[in-house]
Amino acid sequence: MWANAWRYVAAFIGCLVLAWFPFARHTRVPLLGLVDLGFHELGHLVTFWLPDVITAMMGSGAQIAVPLGLALYFLFFRRDRAAAGVCLAWAATNCADASVYIADAPYERLQLIGGLHDWAFVLGPEHFNALDKAATIAAAVRWAGVVMLLAGLAISLSGWAVGERAPNTLARSGMAHRPPRVPPGEGSRPTIGPVE
Repeated sequence: MWANAWRYVAAFIGCLVLAWFPFARHTRVPLLGLVDLGFHELGHLVTFWLPDVITAMMGSGAQIAVPLGLALYFLFFRRDRAAAGVCLAWAATNCADASVYIADAPYERLQLIGGLHDWAFVLGPEHFNALDKAATIAAAVRWAGVVMLLAGLAISLSGWAVGERAPNTLARSGMAHRPPRVPPGEGSRPTIGPVE
């Protein structure tokens, strides 16, 4: 009954640890921040053929979309709530990171690896002309991250609850540990060697 409980407890704690860096310390997650930067740059790379404003947005978009996509994959295709919860918390950290970048657009104070500030370009007068709304947009992205984090925590806990009930449900349905059916006459035949 408690065989998989550790996975969900570990996932729940993992979500809290991931969240502690951007939401409490206001820093990137060590090492994972470098992975996020890689996905950010990949977002620019795979959309280079689109209009420049989309290419600029897709840096932050990709770093949020990759862990969010993984969360959906684990939740709906693998039915792995522990992994889905952690990936949602990871996506939340990227929302927090993107919100800092967006809020910096009017000031351009962040140290960047390239010469162009994506969000100053996107929100600047040549595109959306919304530099005065950068703080509002950043707050919305940060709150989206909080929602993803809470969802990740809830999914981890629900996995623990569902994992505890699953064996009882199978036992009531009569499907728990049922041996495979063997066709009549098949049980006495050797399984190794040539069949004559």
